[in-house]
Amino acid sequence: MTTYSPIPPAGDTSSAILAIRNLSVEVAGAGNRVVRNLSLDVHAGETVCVVGESGSGKSVTSLAVMGLLPPGVLTVNAGSIRVEGEDVVTATQRRLREMRATRMAMVFQEPMTALNPVHTVGKQVDEVLRLHRKKMSAAERRAKVLDMFRSVHLPDVERIFDSYPHQLSGGQRQRIVIAMALILEPKLLIADEPTTALDVTTQKQILALIKELQVKHQTAVLFITHDFGVVAEISDRIVVMNRGDLVESGTRNEILAEPKQSYTRRLVSSVPSLVPSRREAPSGMPVLHVKGLGRTYGGKRSVLSRKAAHNIIAAADVNLTLRKGEILGIVGESGSGKSTVARCIVRLIEPTAGHMMMGGEDLSTLSGSALRPVRRRIQIVFQDPYRSLNPRRTVGESIIEGLLNFGVPREDALKRAGETLSVVGLSPDAMRRYPHQFSGGQRQRICIARALVMDPEILVADEAVSALDVSVQAQVLELLEQVRQRTGVGVLFITHDLRVAAQICDTIMVMQRGKVVETGSAETVLTEPRHEYTRALIDAAPGRDWDFRNFRPISAGLAPASAP
Repeated sequence: MTTYSPIPPAGDTSSAILAIRNLSVEVAGAGNRVVRNLSLDVHAGETVCVVGESGSGKSVTSLAVMGLLPPGVLTVNAGSIRVEGEDVVTATQRRLREMRATRMAMVFQEPMTALNPVHTVGKQVDEVLRLHRKKMSAAERRAKVLDMFRSVHLPDVERIFDSYPHQLSGGQRQRIVIAMALILEPKLLIADEPTTALDVTTQKQILALIKELQVKHQTAVLFITHDFGVVAEISDRIVVMNRGDLVESGTRNEILAEPKQSYTRRLVSSVPSLVPSRREAPSGMPVLHVKGLGRTYGGKRSVLSRKAAHNIIAAADVNLTLRKGEILGIVGESGSGKSTVARCIVRLIEPTAGHMMMGGEDLSTLSGSALRPVRRRIQIVFQDPYRSLNPRRTVGESIIEGLLNFGVPREDALKRAGETLSVVGLSPDAMRRYPHQFSGGQRQRICIARALVMDPEILVADEAVSALDVSVQAQVLELLEQVRQRTGVGVLFITHDLRVAAQICDTIMVMQRGKVVETGSAETVLTEPRHEYTRALIDAAPGRDWDFRNFRPISAGLAPASAP
């Protein structure tokens, strides 16, 4: 276990809204500590970001502050947590319920799971007032909720009040959750990865909203995140955690520009730059031509409705060429059509227009037995590696399944699987283990191995690193680069993260609302964007003014990387 130099406890607790002292949280009955001797303060009007990789203890800390540790699973073993001087650890459940929403509140990562799908959002926010402001009339509560909706910049608040969560966009749902958390003006707001699932433009709006409301009410904000771009945008102070330990803490500039611990330096330097590396233009032979690709979904009309059904255009008139050994990035926000294009190419969904030429064959016209050989030549890696693997099958069985389906003898398939695992940096011994016995990054390597074992000409990576910690993400990106150079496979890389696209892609295609708005080399698109939508995406990227790899701010904004 790595040990770190002891960090003095935070200072005088009298002025702190949140004061944590020597907090330890352990697995109930097992004695394994997931947080050890943690001390930190958050003052009024201040944002403290807690950063670290998965398993660092940052989310456990936030749950402990709210008194939401799962009973019988995790328990506070030692220390104190004081909110405005009152100790949360020793408070009764009844007192904790009284403190939540009135003195402390939490915004969770996924708003769809934080909201009840069977109640309107207005009713759910109204419930907070009904429970804690019993003297308010129904009319007064409704007026208060509508006013709060306006404060979080929701449009048409009367309509939204009567809407259900599924009828709102992701950004609108997150605004509802923020409104619910702040409607009673608590002094402490805990935000646990509240923008991770959002597009960069929506993320920028939510971060600005939290800051605006914080300034208005002088709220203390404890912000849990693994995104250093977000940290660079909003933090006053930063606390770095690793495997339950506090590694180091300091101001934003101290941690981002002058990190003292090697772990912090590795974490910060793993953040990809928005400045693309200069690459030679791809010169391999084309392996895929897509022309006029489209996918339209027919709207369904209820038997009781007189309104005409509307067609939904997911992708329209998409053209692209992928060359051997090229990594072509398709970027855009949710709903831009990038995943639709990828799944049409893989034939997981059927295109409704256009042609996809591969080796003289039009993939869009193939079906049945004629399509089967093509599936071996085009492989896909999905976003969530755990859901992509069968938890009841060993890794080896999952990897060789495709080979066996194409008639490869089992002994040969096992040999090839072991060789491919070595290519992705895993021991062949991994074939005897199950998916749950690996980390997230290792599971994604296994998914890449499962795709590569088929010796494909095209590899589609659909948000393949978006769920990974920044250091693991860097390892997987390096692996994809090595695989590209070693095998010459053409890669379609689907992502909403421009930093990732800048580091790995030769060519970038930008999509908006189903259409391609700009295509060019990564350097040209990211440093000299022509379309206003591309410029908006770049401007919204958090931390775009920081050069994380060199621990310094970028004074003149984005500039082309110098030639190696």
